[in-house]
Amino acid sequence: MKLTGREKSELFFEGVVTVILLLLLNLSIVVLINSTIAHNPGLQSGIFQIKRSITIGPNNYQLWSYENIFIGLMLIADGFVLYWRLIRRYKQMQLRHIISELHYIAAGHFDHRIDFNLTGDTQRVVESVNALVDSAIHSMDEEREIERSKDALITNVSHDIRTPLTSIIGYLGLIENKQYQSEEDLIKYAHIAYLKATQMKSLVEDLFEYTKSRQTETPLAINRLNLTAMLEQLAASFELEANKKHLKIEVESGTQPIYIEADAEKLGRVFSNLITNAFKYGTGAKNVVLQAEQRGEEVVIHVTNDGQRIPAESLGRLFERFYRVEESRSKATGGSGLGLAIAQSIVDHHGGYIYAQSDDEQTSFVIHLPVKHDHPLTKKTIRYDKLTCFHRHNYLN
Repeated sequence: MKLTGREKSELFFEGVVTVILLLLLNLSIVVLINSTIAHNPGLQSGIFQIKRSITIGPNNYQLWSYENIFIGLMLIADGFVLYWRLIRRYKQMQLRHIISELHYIAAGHFDHRIDFNLTGDTQRVVESVNALVDSAIHSMDEEREIERSKDALITNVSHDIRTPLTSIIGYLGLIENKQYQSEEDLIKYAHIAYLKATQMKSLVEDLFEYTKSRQTETPLAINRLNLTAMLEQLAASFELEANKKHLKIEVESGTQPIYIEADAEKLGRVFSNLITNAFKYGTGAKNVVLQAEQRGEEVVIHVTNDGQRIPAESLGRLFERFYRVEESRSKATGGSGLGLAIAQSIVDHHGGYIYAQSDDEQTSFVIHLPVKHDHPLTKKTIRYDKLTCFHRHNYLN
């Protein structure tokens, strides 16, 4: 920390005043001691005997003057006192600088940090202040992101509801005003209105499901379930739809069944969302594979398709509400855009985590779940690269 010219002058004045006061104190002490000794013959005799009995070195030098030794000791003590006073005043200046920096940051300069290199407790105070400011900035950024997310939620919901609602009102208006040429037109308009109303119902249901999945206080119906059997049942239930899309769906989980503690209904929703997502967006895919493997106290599930690769810049955003890789928000290719967000919330609620990885050969959604529900997994930070995602510093398998 650099001192200003005024502070250097203040420190110098402090030192000079302290030295003068100490010298005056030393002089007064010497005068008092000499006066006391001069008026006390017995004390003089005792001091003389002590000086004769004390010798120094191999040549037995005797101490004939105590004043020089006493003054030397006082000067050493004065040095310690002077050092203590100057250090104390210097630390007061440091504290004054820190307070000034805090006022500057509090005035709205949140990008500013205290860059002093101090020692001891003062440096720890500076580091704590900087950490506190960083934490406050992070919280403010999170709050702004939440507000942005809420605005995006309202915008997207308004868009997804207004579009079918406009069609419903339009076609029902044609029917209401009898602006149709034949009974076939009447049936056609009613059918289109029905389809649009179904889309709205699906969106509302997804919103309701997403809200429920985000409420962590909602208890899960935890039971011990056979994960292998669940995946096989899901594959069988989607087999007809897969055949219509010329896809083959299969399960790979080894010969031994895998058991975990989870909410079967909500976990089934996760897998259903991922399979449906593979059907809708796995352009050019021929196979959808459900893989499950137990690794110690966790189970890893892959939902993989060999369709079109997901762009690297989209991998980290797939689980955002209403995000779609295709930006048209067309109902012909996608749903509400909440399926993956719902899946992530349910997995988080189970104490696990989920991420995506994609390359030119296949796209996989990977779920890590604890075998025991009361032993949640440590959340991992996923960093996405151009082709794959990394788990800390190791490649994900």
